Amino acid sequence: MSERTQRPVTSYDVAKHAGVSQSAVSRAYTAGGKVSDATRKKILQAAEELGYRPSFVARSLITRRSNQIGIVVPGLVNPFYAELLDRLTQVCKATGYQVLLFSTFRDDDTDPVLEEVLRHRVEALFLVSASLSSRFAQECARSGLPVVLLNRKNEAQSVSSVTSDNVAGGEKIADFLLAGGHQRMAFMAGRESSSTSRDRELGFTERLKALGAGEPLRIQGNYTLPEAMTATRTLLDSPVPPDALFCANDIMAIGALNVVAGERGMTPGKDISIVGFDNIAMAAWPLFGLTTYEQPVEEMVAAAMEILQDNLAHAQTPVSKRILGGRLLVRTSARLP
Repeated sequence: MSERTQRPVTSYDVAKHAGVSQSAVSRAYTAGGKVSDATRKKILQAAEELGYRPSFVARSLITRRSNQIGIVVPGLVNPFYAELLDRLTQVCKATGYQVLLFSTFRDDDTDPVLEEVLRHRVEALFLVSASLSSRFAQECARSGLPVVLLNRKNEAQSVSSVTSDNVAGGEKIADFLLAGGHQRMAFMAGRESSSTSRDRELGFTERLKALGAGEPLRIQGNYTLPEAMTATRTLLDSPVPPDALFCANDIMAIGALNVVAGERGMTPGKDISIVGFDNIAMAAWPLFGLTTYEQPVEEMVAAAMEILQDNLAHAQTPVSKRILGGRLLVRTSARLP
């Protein structure tokens, strides 16, 4: 029989070749499985000789556990999501879980993709920068599927979440720009559905008003570089253009820098200050030198995994809403106080 048509090697074949029971083979490939060192060695040697690879599907049917965690992300156009996903995947694998990745278009309504998620045997679900409707929150709760929102929050009392302190970040940026002597502030928002954008705007705007600086100009960039560039042109062409611009994420801030320096020949940090939020890798490139508020990615992922593991271990674990502090990183795109 040709190699192409040869049937896959099974655990039964390994057991027969090693002279042990099939359950011994299963225990040898299960973390913590009770099998002697000598038996394990025989099984692994037989498996190597036959070219055997354990089937996660078959094992899940026996243990009734899939050891799979679903992660929903709004695409990877924004490098921040890629960094968050990379760290989250590493932590999942280190904890013994396989990852199933599901992607939505940007961070629009996640209900269609969640319909697909629930058809898979995932033990838990991370939603990265994605919203969760009350209907699906209730459905996940009824089915006993633990869900953690990461870099997003909502009002559902049955869903845990982990975010950076977006309100405090907006406040610190307001303080920084006021200390630099700026008088005409502007805020570039993400999507209206984004809790992170709303919280960053709330902290920024309320802090400016509390310190007597008045409400900033507001424009929307929808978290994309092209729309941020269009919005920046609109601001600069206004009768009284701003002398400082806070963008709700780094991608929009980089779009603003492209217009300010690349199209208008202005000097960021001198003619106008531009501040972002996230601290993606590109923000530190000398070409951009973007002043930004850094989100604590490692701490956020660790907190999200801790919540998820608590939920998997104890079904009645209380809902947790964690908010972690970040820090302002000052570079050349904004005027120093």
